[in-house]
Amino acid sequence: MQSLIPMGFELTWQEANELWTEAAQHPVAVSADGLEATQATPPTIGRGLNRMIKLRPGVELTIFNCDLHEDLTLRLPESLHPLQFTTLLSGAIESTEVSGINADVGLLSGSGMQRSSTSVFPRAQPQIGIDILVQPQVLPQLFGIPAEELPAELRSLLPGSHHWQQVFSPQITGVMRLVVQQILRCPFSGATERLYLQGKVCELMALYVAAIAEPATDFSTAALRADTTERIHSAAEILRSHLEHPPSQIDLAQQVGVGIRTLQKGFKTVFGLTPFAYLTQQRMHLAEQLLRQPNCTVAEVANIVGYANPARFAAAFKRYFGITPSECSQGRKIL
Repeated sequence: MQSLIPMGFELTWQEANELWTEAAQHPVAVSADGLEATQATPPTIGRGLNRMIKLRPGVELTIFNCDLHEDLTLRLPESLHPLQFTTLLSGAIESTEVSGINADVGLLSGSGMQRSSTSVFPRAQPQIGIDILVQPQVLPQLFGIPAEELPAELRSLLPGSHHWQQVFSPQITGVMRLVVQQILRCPFSGATERLYLQGKVCELMALYVAAIAEPATDFSTAALRADTTERIHSAAEILRSHLEHPPSQIDLAQQVGVGIRTLQKGFKTVFGLTPFAYLTQQRMHLAEQLLRQPNCTVAEVANIVGYANPARFAAAFKRYFGITPSECSQGRKIL
């Protein structure tokens, strides 16, 4: 690991905990009910903010955005650890336990004893993302069934008969990334925000569990050549940039230099969606954001996201979200 950090800053877990405890004594903001606190990154480490939200007993969400002064090395002792779901939109983590956590690969740590390890946080990019911590006794409660009746992939996340925690590094799909972006751009506040975040956190956890339960070949980019994966991401960017007048699939495939079947397979592999479903997803989520802004009419939003007929847009929006565009603009939450 030393070769990863020719220069940098090294901390033991105790030293890091002392720095964060000191920062917690001077929070930037604390909610009236005490369930949420925002604190600054310890100035010794870098600049940024950590927002910690207790969504329900035993479930805590942390949203972080930090620019490190130097590469940070953190030495972790053997310790009892809850379930942890980590998703990065920017930055990276290198660890002796799990290699290469970044915007394309997430971290799912089961509960149990965590082995002593060393983690390196490079300063090259800001560390932006979310952490979800779940106490193991809460997992069966979320599913409403006894722990012994949980599916095998969920039981593997609990201590059970094995002493050491199970660690997975699933590929981050476009759907997962979208859920994280929705968490970061939550349009609500107060109790409504907490309810919205609870739903999104459960959705992201379900996607992670599905990723470790199903063969990685369905949704990982391993089945595609690196240059093909890059072309698929370019095709997705073209669709996002032309929601109003998107190219046909044939034109899109020609623009990025792949065949139509490769385009379709590539979208299913990278994003878990067909190109058309991906386009619809991007249109609907942009529409939802716009509708929650003041002074945006349904007709204007429909036109922006590529629907000439507002009635067809309204029907598509309701199929996707379960509420009408008008209800969305009035502040009704998504079903």
